Amino acid sequence: MGKIVPIQNGYCSNLDYRRICSIDTEVIDTPTTPLIHQMSRFWLINEGQGILKLQDREYELKPGTIVSILPWQISDVIQVDSPLQYYLLAYYFDNINAIIKSIYNSDSQPLNLIEEMTGCPVVQCGKEEYTEIRTVFEQLRAETGVESVKPAEESGRLHSLYVKNKLVELIVLYLRAGERSKTASPPARPGIQKSDILHYMYNHLSEKLTLANLSRLFFMSESSISAYITQTTGLSFFDLLNEMRVGKTINFLLYTNLTMEELAEILGFVDSSHICKVFAARVGMKANDFRKTYQNVYEICDIRMTRDAYEIVTYIYRNYAENLTPQSTAEQFHISLKELNTILLYQVEKNFSDFLNFVRVNRASELLKRTDKSITQIAIDVGYNSAKTLTRNFLRFRTMTPGAFRQSIEIQENTL
Repeated sequence: MGKIVPIQNGYCSNLDYRRICSIDTEVIDTPTTPLIHQMSRFWLINEGQGILKLQDREYELKPGTIVSILPWQISDVIQVDSPLQYYLLAYYFDNINAIIKSIYNSDSQPLNLIEEMTGCPVVQCGKEEYTEIRTVFEQLRAETGVESVKPAEESGRLHSLYVKNKLVELIVLYLRAGERSKTASPPARPGIQKSDILHYMYNHLSEKLTLANLSRLFFMSESSISAYITQTTGLSFFDLLNEMRVGKTINFLLYTNLTMEELAEILGFVDSSHICKVFAARVGMKANDFRKTYQNVYEICDIRMTRDAYEIVTYIYRNYAENLTPQSTAEQFHISLKELNTILLYQVEKNFSDFLNFVRVNRASELLKRTDKSITQIAIDVGYNSAKTLTRNFLRFRTMTPGAFRQSIEIQENTL
């Protein structure tokens, strides 16, 4: 990209930071400029025709289209054939995701919202689907008011419960529409693309991200990744990390009772002093003062993201090449198998086996490009018993064989 892309603010509502969502009606009659979204949002197209570019992929917009945009994705309406009129719903994804997993998904069935919503971000609804989804938008508009005209006053616990239930209902309707309309999105491209760097960083803030790690994952040089981030956002790599971390900090301060020490651990800060210093510099007020002023006590989520959860993820990252099993890992942390999978589904949106294989495939990808080792040797190095097992999992996560990956993917040194 030749120009710095503006970054949308990190709140659902500019009028009341405590709101878990806001809704508005917007019209686009000419092509827009790219925008980086800190806040999740849905668009429901009611009128008009056009083309949306989301994460460097193009999608048709027309009446009945619903669009899902997740944090730190880049959107741009590149063509308007007739003026687009749509409902815009901004909401805190992390909070709703936690509510769905901790309350609604009581049977702990595999549920990877990020993966499912990223895989099918634009859905062309049928007539009945559109009517159902529009009804939910209008019910939320009646309950919360219109952000740019007259937001409604909150009316106690039932207001909060009503809004959360409607947001969950909307996500379920959207996912079901996507399942019935897989042709709405183009086939997923193999591997991870440059346009996914920002979104990946946001979803892995707790992993002590470095340019070296991103280089291995995206198969670009560290200098190319650094230049892409700066030319896209106007921020350095570390400034962008802090910007993302502050955005998540705001969400936690508003909707949880986690301590600053716990937040520092969760979000990758050095310690509580570091998170407080960065927060004050970015927001203009102390973190605890922000919490006292804006925290919505009705929205506080019951699930607490503890150090134990992050220790489990770290343990798998560091010991992926060993003979790890769900049983041995659960015993290591003195928890049940169900608790282990519940923690991993909440934390990384994969069960134990899927997450372990995901880590192994990522490590194998690095070895395939940076060494001359045979595929069999690489399979053994990352913890598999045979090349056949590596190949089976490689096809799942990379949609190609290890051999094809080694031949087709190159490290990008000059991408800008």
